[in-house]
This record gives sequence, C-alpha cells and structure tokens, in this order.
Amino acid sequence: MTNSRFVRLPQGEPITVVVELGRGSLPVVELHGQIKTTCIEATLDSIAIRYPQAPAWRAHLESRKPGHHTLRFTGGADGAQTEFPLGILADLLTGGGRGSLMTRRLAATPLQRELLADADAHPDPARQVEQAAWDWHGPLDTARFTAAWRSVCAHESVLRTAFDDQAEPGLVVHDQADPEVVRLPHGSAEWHSLAEADRRRGIDPRRPTPLRITLLGGGTASPASAPPSRVLLTYHHALLDSWSIRLLVRTFYRAYLAGGELPGGERRPDMTDYTAWLAAQDTAAARDFFTSEDTTGDSVAVPPLFTDTGGRAEGRSRIRLTEEETARIADWAAVRGGSEFTALQAVWALLLYRAGRAEGPSHVRFATTAAGRSILFEGVERTPGALAGPLPQSVLVDPDATMTQLIARLRDRCLDQAAYEWVSAGQIHSWTRHPRPIADTLLTFEPPPRTLTELNAELAASGIEVEPPQTLGVRTAFPLTLIAHHDGGGRLVLTASYGQVRPSEITELLAHAVLLLRELPRGAGQHTTVGEALGLLSGMGVGTAAGPVQAEPQDTGAPPSVLRHRARADAGTVGLVQAPGISRAFYDQLARAYQGPEELLLLGPAPAGGRQAEVAARAMYGALGSRVRSGGGPAVAGFSGDGVAACAIARLAAADGHRPLAVVLDATGAGPEDLARVLASAVGRRH
Repeated sequence: MTNSRFVRLPQGEPITVVVELGRGSLPVVELHGQIKTTCIEATLDSIAIRYPQAPAWRAHLESRKPGHHTLRFTGGADGAQTEFPLGILADLLTGGGRGSLMTRRLAATPLQRELLADADAHPDPARQVEQAAWDWHGPLDTARFTAAWRSVCAHESVLRTAFDDQAEPGLVVHDQADPEVVRLPHGSAEWHSLAEADRRRGIDPRRPTPLRITLLGGGTASPASAPPSRVLLTYHHALLDSWSIRLLVRTFYRAYLAGGELPGGERRPDMTDYTAWLAAQDTAAARDFFTSEDTTGDSVAVPPLFTDTGGRAEGRSRIRLTEEETARIADWAAVRGGSEFTALQAVWALLLYRAGRAEGPSHVRFATTAAGRSILFEGVERTPGALAGPLPQSVLVDPDATMTQLIARLRDRCLDQAAYEWVSAGQIHSWTRHPRPIADTLLTFEPPPRTLTELNAELAASGIEVEPPQTLGVRTAFPLTLIAHHDGGGRLVLTASYGQVRPSEITELLAHAVLLLRELPRGAGQHTTVGEALGLLSGMGVGTAAGPVQAEPQDTGAPPSVLRHRARADAGTVGLVQAPGISRAFYDQLARAYQGPEELLLLGPAPAGGRQAEVAARAMYGALGSRVRSGGGPAVAGFSGDGVAACAIARLAAADGHRPLAVVLDATGAGPEDLARVLASAVGRRH
C-alpha cells in the first residue's frame, strides 16, 4: 500500500471478490477464493488517487477463515458520513482481471479541460471526435493486427488515460487497458455508412482508451484482385490529435512487423512529462503577446452567415484540387516567403473580408490550429497527446496592399506565435476579455505525411502496401472548421465541418476558396493587390454559384447495386436509400422476402439533410434514371431521415419528364421481412 489510510491485506492468501454494499453510505466487501491480494491493494490505492481531496476513509479487515475476509470502511469529514464511491469500488474490484486499475493521476491541461467542457456541453456524442482512415493492400493477419494495437496501448500511456469525474477534471493513467479493435469482413458493411455510424457512436473520454480501431476486411490469403482492407481510427480530441495519430500508426507498423509485440517498456516522454513542463511555464510573455496585438483600423468583419439564425444544419463538405494545382499553390506561396497554409489563410482572409461586406482597410479574425510541436519541450515531436489547439489570428486586409504583403503579415504572425503554442484559447480569451469568442472559423492544415522509407520497405517485403491516414473531419467548438490535408496522390483536400451554419453558403465559400487558390498562382504577380484578387470573385455574391467548382458529395456510398432483378419486363424499379449503420445483409434479406415483381436497387446512403443530400440524390438518380424509363411503377424507399434525398430523387425524375416516383419512408424500425411487406403493399397500390 502506498497510502497509509488503508490497512495492508495479509499476503500469501489467494482470494476473489464479492462486493456486498452495506445499507449505510460505506460498503462491506466480502472477499472469497482465488485472487491476488495485490489486486485489492491496487484497488484501494486507485480510490485514493482518484479522490485526493476525499475524507479519510479507513479499511478494516476481518478474517473469518482462510480465503474468506470482510473488508469494512469507516470515516468521513468531521465525523460526517460522506458518500463513498460505491460504484467505482465495485467496478475496480470486479474489473481487476481486465487490468484497468489506475496507477497515477495527472492534472489536465487548460486545452484539455476546454475540449472536454465543449464536448460535455453538447448532446452530440460525436462532438470533438475525429477520424482517420487508410487502405491496406495485401495480406493482413487479423490476430497480429489486434496484438500489435494492444502492444501499442501497453507502451503508450496516453492510450490508457481517461478523464476522472471531478469538478476540476483531471487525468487518470491506468496500469493496463486494452483498445477496442473491431473487425468486419468484406461485404458486411458499406464503408461510408460504417464510418459515419462509428463517428456518431462517439468516444467516452472518461474511459480508457480514447482510440477505437475498426478493420474492414483483412486476411492472410486474400487474392490479388480482392479489394483492399480499410482501417478506421476514431479518437477524442481532448486526449489525442492528428499528429499523435501519425505517431501511433508508425508505432503500430513496427509492432506488426515484429510479430505483434513491441520490445521494451513504456515510452517516454509522455503526457506526464509534458504536464510537468507546462506547469512550470510563466504566462507573462504569452499574455503580453496576445493582449498587445494591433487592431487599428475598422472593426473586425463578421460574415453574416455566422450571425443569422435561420435555415441552419450540421454536416461536412469536401473539395479536392488536382496535383498540378496543389504544386502551383506551394510554389506561388514559397516565392512570397510563405507556405501552402499561409496561402490558404490569405485566401480565407479575403473571403471573410468580402463576406463581411467591409470597405477599405479592415481587420478580419479567424483561428488556426497550432500543432503544439514548436515549443521548447524536449521530445515534443514524438509525444502523442492533445497538444494541437486553436490560436487567434487578426490580420489587416487592405485592398490597396499587395497579396505579397498580406502573406508576409500572416507568415510573421505565425512565426511569432510559435513560442506560445502551449497556450489555450480559453487562456487567451480570459486575458483579452473580449466579449466574443476568439474567432468564428478555424483553419487546420495537416502537413504532407513523412515518407517512412524503412517501414514501407519492410511492409513491401511482406507484400503489403499502405497509404497515409486521411483525416475525415471533426465537429469542434467553432461554427465552421476547415481542414486542409494532402491525399495519397499529393492533392490538396479541403474538408469543411460545420454546425448551425447554412450549408449552401458553406459550399459556396469552399468553391470560392478553390477558385482563388487556382487563379492566384496562375496570374497574380508580386505587385497584384488585394483589391485585384477580390476582383476575381466579381459577380459571385453570397448565394451565387461559383462556376465549374463542385463539392464532392460526402457519404454517398458505394455504386448502386442490384439486389433483385425484376420478375417481368414491364415491372418497375424500387431504389432503396441505404441507411447509415444498416449492413448490406439487411437489404439482402429484404430482397429475398420481397413479393412484388419490381427490381430492387440498393442506392448509396445520403446525409440527413441540406445541400449534401441533394448532391447525393442527384448521384443516385443518375444510376436510377435509366431504370425509371424502362419500367412502370417506380418508387424510392428509405428509413425515416432519408426523406430529403428520397424526395429529391422523386423531383429529379418528374423534372426529367418521367412518371413521378412514389416515396416510401419507414419509421417503425421493422425487420427486413416486415419492411418487405410494407414496401410491396405501398408499391403495389401504384399499379
């Protein structure tokens, strides 16, 4: 025992545990059978660690006979019987065999407390939950895959860390904790639906681990023609960031190549070392920097789409540039002493200035994600944890200044901020005492992944080829978060995740951003002014289409597939909108149970509303259209929540001059056989 408040149990008597909670506020625990006494000691230590300010509970052991003991607790503050954590005691005692005992408690960083508070303040379990995914080509030993992730978890303390439930949140590092690894065979789930359902499931930051691994496919005897396996990582931002994920994936590869087991012990430095370093920092210089920023000129422009409360939704949109366009942006920014991220910030500043309808020199405000790896903490670049956080940017946009000058201002501010990447947005807000949050939009740039030459060569020797993890987007505390990253082909991808913002204007903002990113490197010289750059958007106001640029439909699923062929030539087609989280097997059962003559076509899933649903519906109708023309009695069906996409498909059919489609929505949650009968009845009435 490390805490003198608890008695030491007798050694050498193996016992098991049966928890019997007493009628009062303190429990009585019966100990029987086969379990190590060290497990009981660790349990008592864990309670003391979790409740450092708790009253002096005392444990009294009564031994009735060998292998049968009674553990009684007494104590309280000033004689009062303070409520004892009965549930925690029961979980620890009965969960000892799973190895989830706590070994040490850390103070949460300001950034972590703010991220946790934001997640707690919203009912959406996917708040502050991020995902990354990649393809795995070649054989994949699923047993070794799971063992490798368990080994990574054993070596990386951050994967065994969880928040406690105290009023001032802290972190508890568990001695052992196994990651959740879910393996699904090919064909058992549609990828986009699987990723969306897993995101909506969320991650509980108060339970180790903050990372869930899902594998779709896998197998050591996969033929060369088989589709690649897909790996999905879902994690919580309050404990991990995207930099950490890249570190952990590299560690996983090393474990996999080593047969599933990493050599050595727990890796350092870790968040224990980082929190100790952070506690020693003097905030005076950071406070001076963030409170003395230049805000001369007109007031900060605030785009109207973040202040109007009507017609809002949540969702994601994505636009992808070509490889040539991406390289051109990097070259154009480099000539001006900037980077791709600086160019993106400059473009975003122009769009915010224009959306705010500012005139003359005016400051615009947004936030950028600092990786947190430029600080003077030794080993920070190889420390996984929640270090990346938002920092405010305020830049003067002057139509008479040159784009080169705007990029220089943004570059210099980012360089000046590098020394203060350990400061949180909440700290800055408390120093500036501004009545509004630090910004309404957040820009995040993930640099191109490092080439892992040795690891890739070893994987290739085993017939394995892997791609860098790709970020899928995250809902943050900002109304709009724009993440830029490079895909496997080196192309720049912009992903906007938004909540309580009008989707149509987000899509147009993205399109305008891409237009500027394409056109500025083509024609803007060293002396091109900001006003001339804004002139490229002339005639494209909010609510105006942005020409040939089109957002990629998100979560539109796999290509449509035939579930059941029509029973006769004149029969129509029923298109089924696949619901998120519903497997292909469900629809196969529905097709077998369906009694009508119609062809059944499985369409991809669609977002639950907004412009993305319309885009997805148009893609679905493109595959459905020829079948609508080839038979009578057409219909489109789905579950409750698919109404926007289903009705959009029906409108497209009518506009195309065809017989209107029936729209059938089920809200009962029925099984495939029951749904088949409902669908056959609804479609049959159309003949």
